[in-house]
Amino acid sequence: MPRLTVGDLQKIKEKHKTEFTLREGGYRAKVTVHMGTCGIAAGAREVMTALLDEISGAGISDVIATTSGCAGLCAREPLATVEIINAPPVKYCDLNAEKMKEIFREHIMAGNPVEKYALVVGCETMY
Repeated sequence: MPRLTVGDLQKIKEKHKTEFTLREGGYRAKVTVHMGTCGIAAGAREVMTALLDEISGAGISDVIATTSGCAGLCAREPLATVEIINAPPVKYCDLNAEKMKEIFREHIMAGNPVEKYALVVGCETMY
């Protein structure tokens, strides 16, 4: 059996990290709206309100909405990260309420990432 490299271990870690985190909380998906000062100034509150309205309107309980501080990309705010079990995370940028509603319907509910709003797909972990 070949010896595992650090890169191999990092890939295994990232593959299972989101799955374990979401399952432990009993959620299928987690959406983080980045609400640092720059995000709020750019409209992150409206994005979060639209997300919460969509979750409530759909009557689902397996999607969690959370917030975080600045993601470090102030020029691309508002930003949101969607994490779904067994799928790479997707960070969306330049959002507004209508875009968040579309992301909710297409990505969170149907499982199809919305490429036209995506900034990055996959993990951004630094080692």
